[in-house]
Amino acid sequence: MLLRRRDPVYHAGMKRICILAFPQALASSMAIPLEMISAADTIFRLRHQQRKSTVKLQIVAEDNNSITVSGGMSINPGCRLADTGICDLIFVPALWGNPRAAVMQHSASVAWLTQQYAAGATVCSVGSGSYFPGAAGLLDGKPATTHWRYFDDFESRYPRIKLQRKRFITHQDRLYCTGSVNAVRDVMLHFVEQLFDSSTADEVARHFTHELKRSYESLLLAVDQQDTHHDELIIKVQEWLQKHYQRDIRMRDLAPRFGLNARSFNRRFRQAANKTPVEYLQEVRIYQARELLKHSNLSIAEIAFAVGYQDVSYFTGLFRRMHDVTPNAYRRLVRTKLFNVGTRHTPGNDG
Repeated sequence: MLLRRRDPVYHAGMKRICILAFPQALASSMAIPLEMISAADTIFRLRHQQRKSTVKLQIVAEDNNSITVSGGMSINPGCRLADTGICDLIFVPALWGNPRAAVMQHSASVAWLTQQYAAGATVCSVGSGSYFPGAAGLLDGKPATTHWRYFDDFESRYPRIKLQRKRFITHQDRLYCTGSVNAVRDVMLHFVEQLFDSSTADEVARHFTHELKRSYESLLLAVDQQDTHHDELIIKVQEWLQKHYQRDIRMRDLAPRFGLNARSFNRRFRQAANKTPVEYLQEVRIYQARELLKHSNLSIAEIAFAVGYQDVSYFTGLFRRMHDVTPNAYRRLVRTKLFNVGTRHTPGNDG
């Protein structure tokens, strides 16, 4: 089947984004992409004084009948799968209940995903929604993840897929998977940056998350999938650093702990993680510092000491270099939720 763009209002440069709907779908896994992209479009048009939207958002289903999704919410699809034409980005929602049964009941959706991907669409599945591109064979030979409850079943059912049990987000060749509904916000910031620009993504992050910058998982989306490594020894090193980051850690003493000399340790860590061990430790410590700034009343000096830094000035400088704001400024921003779009206020900005 040859797919063509069928919408007469579709204009050059517009991206068509489709969200699949099924009766078993979790409404939140559909609403988050819908709301974040809609907000991004509003922000972008206000900033650039642009009247025309650059995206067309649609909820699509196998027919036009009203669908009652998990939780009892009723949804009226805007388009049948047969009438969508070519989509640029497709979201497959998470499912409540047995994903295997859902795939069997919606074989037309599996076939549609196959056609859309062949026509150039990017596909992003949420949680157990990964069963759909999995059943379509799109993920064969590629990394993928799913909801943790279905790891064993997913791996058994789709042995050719490289299941990533430690990743909340995977991507390769226009195929994205998230391990939970919460991870959708991270992957959405990546898509917003691709569809609009980085400043729009940063503003959307302020509206929909309590972070000022992307999580480590979402930062992986900006680089090749090869940066998501499988070096089991280095994974053990990373886990050790995450557990003992408060200590006074000397990398020259850490290498022998894992049976490596310093030179081999640094080379292998950089090759696997695309950063030095010191840079990784800094990321872990600053992440923990952000959590304390958000959720505690500790002083900056106390937070610095709690995450492993004796020198408060060094900690403050490092935090500012990594986040473009001081620790105090970060604390004020995340606690007061200062959401501004230039000098205007957009409705519905409380996420």
